[in-house]
Amino acid sequence: MSILGRPVQIAYSARGTNTLEEAANEFRQRTDCGPFVFAHHIEINSCTINGVASTFDHSSAYGWWGEIMVELVREHTAPLGPSPSGLHHMAFMVDSLQVGVDWCAQQGWPLTLHAQTSGGQEFVFCDAQHDLGHFIEMYEPSERLLNFYDHVRQLSQNPS
Repeated sequence: MSILGRPVQIAYSARGTNTLEEAANEFRQRTDCGPFVFAHHIEINSCTINGVASTFDHSSAYGWWGEIMVELVREHTAPLGPSPSGLHHMAFMVDSLQVGVDWCAQQGWPLTLHAQTSGGQEFVFCDAQHDLGHFIEMYEPSERLLNFYDHVRQLSQNPS
């Protein structure tokens, strides 16, 4: 049985020549998702990629689509995966990152990235690309994270 529960976010790669704002505007026009909240060059305090100390510089646009958050992610450092577009990851809030990482490893989805933001939020990516075509992102719920999800959801209910 999966310990992941239901996905809380679907993320798409936002690679390309247009700005993240342009990519989000185009996505919104096509899907009616949003409005988007932007976070450029998200500050990461610590990061390992495949167990080695590394950097992960990325920017994201967050919007709401139906019952789920959408993230458009642009990696500024070397991309974690080969896909230039399409589904990047599905995100899940889990009770324990370690239990989630262990469960994913049992599925053949190894830990690729483990990071902590400057705000203290830990998150991981496990590599399920071979089986599912995307990464599995996990984080433990925190008041700050839950408030952010609520903020993005509320923006979609009262778009300007």
